[in-house]
Amino acid sequence: MKPTIGIEVHVELKSMAKVFSLSKNNFNDEENTNINVIDLGYPGVLPRLNKGVIDDALKACIALNFNINRLMHFDRKNYFYPDLPKGYQITQQDTPIGYDGYVEIENKKIYLERMHIEEDTCKSLHTTDTLLNFNRAGVPLLEIVTKPCISSGKEAIEYLEKLRETLLYLGISDVKIEEGSMRCDVNVSVSDTDKLGTKVEVKNIGSISNVGTAIDYEIQRQQELLANGEVILEQTRRFDDKTKTTILMRYKETGNDYRYFPEPDIPYVYIDDEWLENIKNNMPILTDELKDKYIKLGINNNNIKTIIANKEICNFLETVIDKVNPNIAANLLTGDILSYLNKNYIKLEDSKLTKDNFIKLVDLLDKKTISSKQGKEVINILLNTGKDVLEIVKENNMEQISDNNLVLDIVTKVIDANPDSVKDFKEGKDRAVKYLMGQIMKESKGQINPALANQTLIAELKKK
Repeated sequence: MKPTIGIEVHVELKSMAKVFSLSKNNFNDEENTNINVIDLGYPGVLPRLNKGVIDDALKACIALNFNINRLMHFDRKNYFYPDLPKGYQITQQDTPIGYDGYVEIENKKIYLERMHIEEDTCKSLHTTDTLLNFNRAGVPLLEIVTKPCISSGKEAIEYLEKLRETLLYLGISDVKIEEGSMRCDVNVSVSDTDKLGTKVEVKNIGSISNVGTAIDYEIQRQQELLANGEVILEQTRRFDDKTKTTILMRYKETGNDYRYFPEPDIPYVYIDDEWLENIKNNMPILTDELKDKYIKLGINNNNIKTIIANKEICNFLETVIDKVNPNIAANLLTGDILSYLNKNYIKLEDSKLTKDNFIKLVDLLDKKTISSKQGKEVINILLNTGKDVLEIVKENNMEQISDNNLVLDIVTKVIDANPDSVKDFKEGKDRAVKYLMGQIMKESKGQINPALANQTLIAELKKK
């Protein structure tokens, strides 16, 4: 039995103002403070299109390989619900800004049917009464719809992670699914023929991982029904996070009649060559390009994944990468520094780490002026105090002994004091070198350059 999945994603944009009014776009402010008569749906008011929203949508079109409708208009989607007091939503039905795009995941392209701009509704709070927060009314949304070309929960997760990553690096949305700035609905059908099966929609999925869980559960549920000879009816279900199952909300006996018609109060929008070229010329660097760059610099795959997954870390690395050893920098950022940030629940920008101090630290490690162990101590002190790296090294007497003559003096002294170990070395006993290195580190109080000391030790032992 073949499963087929399509996904609809709504993404809130980070524009300064709403899409059709000058109200501030910040849902998290005090309830019903970012509103005006347009958001409230007063009779006779006229919407005013925010050009910045079109700019953001064009960036998404380019990044997601969409064809662009150069002449487009908006439509009214008519329906009645408490969160839409004016009785219609302004959207794009007939001329979506983007069509026929794709996202590449591992070994596959996920084909995108369309992307259109629309306004968000109020936020409803259902208590004994239905309360409405109009801060969200008119917030700009991009709806991105895939073609029915996804075959498993795993593929869906890969697609959504890549989509989220792309939109985040474009800088047009926070794409925080847990906070509602990215919302996903999935359509799942299972068929034992070449035709598509009956579509079941699943809503209320609160994380990307749960999208995969919901899809896999729904595939199994439908396969069992078909195996038992039962008929699957078109329906809407919701995902239950506690039971990790889908639960029936309602059957779809008839299709929705939204009575779409062109929005009479907003003129057609023409995207000319100059406008589009300006957007293309100001596109930020995206993750595929960053990954290729980091691979060429020799950064390992695990570190690359961690860096890309943490945009703040990635942005910091980009500001210093031409001034430091990229491998050492990546190791520090994805290791002790990220661990410190997570442990203390702070952002990198709120920590005491500066670019200047970071560059100094990487340079000391690169030149082996301090050991990696000492580097960890420096990071801990640096992140807690913000002191200058060179001062930390000096105050804690951390600078490594790397002078060839000084290293030779210490190695010679240890060899002369341990004739039995020299004898063991000549007899091929590996423990001799380990023991002597331990004595060298002890003699130098841990300050000697280990690699140089080991190299000098072996050379001197071979002379005996």
